[in-house]
Amino acid sequence: MKCNGAEILINCLKEQGVDTIFGYPGGTVLDIYDALYRDGTIHHIITSHEQGAAHAADGYARVTGRVGVCLATSGPGATNLVTGIATAFMDSIPVVAITGNVGLNMLGRDSFQEIDISGITMPITKHNFIIKDVKDLAPAIRQAFKIANSGRKGPVLIDILKNVQVAETDYEPYTPEVSVKKPVPKSAVEDAVKAINAAKKPLIMLGGGCIASEAEKEVAELAEKLDAPVACTLMGIGAYPAGDARFMGMMGMHGTATSARLALESDCIIALGTRFSDRVALNRDKFAENKVVVQVEIDNAEIDKNVNVTYPVLGDVKEALKTMLPLIDEVKDRPFMHEAKELKAAEKAKRPNLELGHKVIIGASEIAGDDDIVVTDVGQHQMWTAQYYPIKKPRTFCSSGGLGTMGYGLGAAIGAAFGSGKHVILVTGDGCFNMNLNELSTAVTENLPITILLMNNRALGMVRQWQKLFYNNRFSQTDIRKKTDYVKFAESFGAKGMVISKEEDIMPVLKEALATPSPVLVDCRISSDENVLPMIRPGATYDTIITNWEDRNK
Repeated sequence: MKCNGAEILINCLKEQGVDTIFGYPGGTVLDIYDALYRDGTIHHIITSHEQGAAHAADGYARVTGRVGVCLATSGPGATNLVTGIATAFMDSIPVVAITGNVGLNMLGRDSFQEIDISGITMPITKHNFIIKDVKDLAPAIRQAFKIANSGRKGPVLIDILKNVQVAETDYEPYTPEVSVKKPVPKSAVEDAVKAINAAKKPLIMLGGGCIASEAEKEVAELAEKLDAPVACTLMGIGAYPAGDARFMGMMGMHGTATSARLALESDCIIALGTRFSDRVALNRDKFAENKVVVQVEIDNAEIDKNVNVTYPVLGDVKEALKTMLPLIDEVKDRPFMHEAKELKAAEKAKRPNLELGHKVIIGASEIAGDDDIVVTDVGQHQMWTAQYYPIKKPRTFCSSGGLGTMGYGLGAAIGAAFGSGKHVILVTGDGCFNMNLNELSTAVTENLPITILLMNNRALGMVRQWQKLFYNNRFSQTDIRKKTDYVKFAESFGAKGMVISKEEDIMPVLKEALATPSPVLVDCRISSDENVLPMIRPGATYDTIITNWEDRNK
């Protein structure tokens, strides 16, 4: 049948199972919005800013495992997506970003709101398309979704010229192929398995690839079969239940002393779906020193990039573990596991008195259900959440890891709420919140069950902490002097505003907030001197984390 390009786009999105689009209309996408209106089956959420739409698509993708979709017009609409696209790229999140552009006859003439968004986003997408002929549109859309959600997942951009949206061509319905993961052959894992079986002190290290591959069942089986301790990166939170006795917490510069000690003492690190970023491996020359490193990784470019790997296994984590598990020897009562449990108990006993911000996060975790979604922005509150909120299920935690995007949280919370249909707890700081607070109006308009825990320390907390520790208390531009009344602000947008200023407020306020099925902002008035510990520079070694952690008790 004959369809114009805008109609073909909508039909192809429906082929891919898209039920939700986050976007903002403009001149070069009017035909697309007209097609959306006439079709009426895809739910479109208009955000307050295109960056919010990109983050919402990201949050939607993280909690569902499906491709998130955002839509923007040309020029500033397209460029406003860039930070969200880069966020998804760094964390390997499947997003398809659709932009309009000027017509072919106007391309390259510096026309009104013309921008080469394909060129701009080339370094931060898996692939991008600029569609100049309507006959190329349907194949490109189908390919974009396949690329975004296969292999190492990530964002894809489709830039559709204005003339393509109005031109007609034949459209043939298409049923997407069921994606089949490539099995990992036995020959590819044999050396790695031998090393694992020979290890006396194996440590399992989980990254975001475990969640992307939905390998939580296989990961749990591996930990039980080896009787080995488990640690995770920030992106790996949720891949293993935090309440399990074998779980030792997060690794890295803000990780637990226990995971740092185990990383030092381990003779074999089994790294699953992680790229050994500088926040995790810290010092690449020292991290893998005198130990075997087995890395299971879907992207060949990440093998030996940050850490020298003894036995690489190239492939999807779930498929690799399916092949490896029958070959791994079962171990009972491993002494290293007993040592790990003792270290964990000792660290817990040494924990200093918790401060108000920590207690708010712990209180929220005690009231909320295990299925509720937790989203963070970036900074101190992000690390406190990773340290003190026990995430027990995959796809219930969203945070910007690789890019560290301040302002990510509220947009992502909106997308997570739509994607999951569950209550969302957003932990943010006043610095982050002020970057994209306009999206509160979106949450209110859509009446979403989002509870915002705003850690209001009147500072850019993490940067201020660096200035305190490494710049001799020279607090240059990190004290926020805004006089915003966040309760009144929330109420002016149509949300409920509440305050926590002392410990006695925590449980009654949180119980009311989390029982409210609509947006609530809780202004948590904490000290600007509440810090994240441990706190060390990238490039340091893991023994520095242990020393740093122990020093805070003096």
